[in-house]
Amino acid sequence: MSGVTLRNVTKTFGAVKVIKGVDIEIGEGEFCVFVGPSGCGKSTLLRMIAGLEETTGGDIEIGGRRVNDLDPKDRGAAMVFQTYALYPHMDVARNMGFGLRMNGWPKDEVDRRVQEAARILQLEPYLDRKPKALSGGQRQRVAIGRAIVRDPEVFLFDEPLSNLDAELRVATRLEIAKLHGTLGNSTMVYVTHDQVEAMTLADKIVVLRDGRVEQVGPPMELYRNPANLFVAGFIGSPKMNFVELSSGAMPDGTPVAQTGTARTLGFRADALRRSADGPLAGTVSVVEQLGDAVFAHFRTPWGQELVARFDPGTEIRAGEELRFDIAGPRHLFDADGQAMDAALRPAA
Repeated sequence: MSGVTLRNVTKTFGAVKVIKGVDIEIGEGEFCVFVGPSGCGKSTLLRMIAGLEETTGGDIEIGGRRVNDLDPKDRGAAMVFQTYALYPHMDVARNMGFGLRMNGWPKDEVDRRVQEAARILQLEPYLDRKPKALSGGQRQRVAIGRAIVRDPEVFLFDEPLSNLDAELRVATRLEIAKLHGTLGNSTMVYVTHDQVEAMTLADKIVVLRDGRVEQVGPPMELYRNPANLFVAGFIGSPKMNFVELSSGAMPDGTPVAQTGTARTLGFRADALRRSADGPLAGTVSVVEQLGDAVFAHFRTPWGQELVARFDPGTEIRAGEELRFDIAGPRHLFDADGQAMDAALRPAA
């Protein structure tokens, strides 16, 4: 196993700077997820680690070695792409062993590695099948197997679940999580735009926006202690509620903060508690019944859309008038959108 280090990494395409001085430390055995909206630079960073994109500036290290000038095959990393990229005329075994055969590995060793990867991925019954005879999830496992046979120091995943339907996404996500332990907690770097995937898979999440790192940390640390408005709104489903403040008070004048420097109040949907005389009121516009929870979207008197979480089975109707207390953690953000020290105290 080896860790990955990025030091002041930059990338430009012509006059456009897409990666803007990224510093990341990924420890040995960590499952690190790059997450962010489309165009934030997460896939570009992954391709730079793999050697598929040149680095404009800074250093990339794998296992303590600077790899900027090494060919992809010499970096000790194996990449699983968004598309399976399987050879349709080859069976599963030949697809998984193709790269090793092209690099002149002995047939016996190639066969041994293919058999071991098939065992790990439960592909042994399918080794003589062509890709067209496999499901989408099985094809993705073959693509992962092609990486496993290389015995890399680092696995790189570029949105590997995006081509699967919802049920297969969940099943394959669980398989990847199990794979991390089966392979001796190998170092894995995983790119996704789906924050649910990030929260459920990662030891460490790197939130990216516009080519910069917004925050790095364990999933629940980012959820509980977001560094800024962007992270607070990106991590968590549904996203955090935000209310613009005026001198530490709600738009209707209700005091909510001890300091006049706070500009935005944030709170999760489950921080709201129904209360007959609560300071926050609204008219329900949409009700989502999700089985394990009920989400009520409501519009405040000043025209803002917010969302509250209720226990399953709670009867709420569109058009109903509700009042709330903010009974859970509150988050305060300054005029620049940065979290304030007082932001993480539970409401009194």
